[in-house]
Amino acid sequence: MSTRAAAPTRREQILNEAARLFAERGFHGVGVDEIGAAVGISGPGLYRHFAGKDAMLAELLVGISERLLTGGRRRVAEAEAGDPGSVLASLIDGHIDFALDDRALITVHDRELDRLREADRKLVRQLQRQYVELWVEVVRELHPLVPQTEVRICVHAVFGLLNSTPHLGPLGREATESLLRRVAHGAFGALSG
Repeated sequence: MSTRAAAPTRREQILNEAARLFAERGFHGVGVDEIGAAVGISGPGLYRHFAGKDAMLAELLVGISERLLTGGRRRVAEAEAGDPGSVLASLIDGHIDFALDDRALITVHDRELDRLREADRKLVRQLQRQYVELWVEVVRELHPLVPQTEVRICVHAVFGLLNSTPHLGPLGREATESLLRRVAHGAFGALSG
């Protein structure tokens, strides 16, 4: 059995390069031909995979929101028999992996969400709210006396801390993971004080 990850599909390659280019130069600063060139196909060849740049952007932002929610739900389900502290630690670790592995998508989301069609933007926001509420439920189990509004604010603040990774300097992955983990746990621990 091979331990190597499967090679990305052509569609995944296109999305990865689109995310990188959109993060570097903005949605309007990148042409279809450039995305195609980055993956070794003609710009018009991209239309076999996507209707256009708008479709790529929608798939990137809806896709990452779906992945975060699905991953969060999986982590909660896997740790359900465990204590809420373990569940929260697992959620934090999962979000740190996202924040370090998908920095370009964080930048694209911050800059380009308003470029999505209204239906796609609403879907992204709906998925994000569900992801936040997943965290709120777990944190409330740890801090049942803290008002739900405060817990929700703390969850958003932790996301802000973790999603700041596109702006971090070269600390190295292990050291950055460790620091982000301590900061996130510290923020939630402040709810006790």
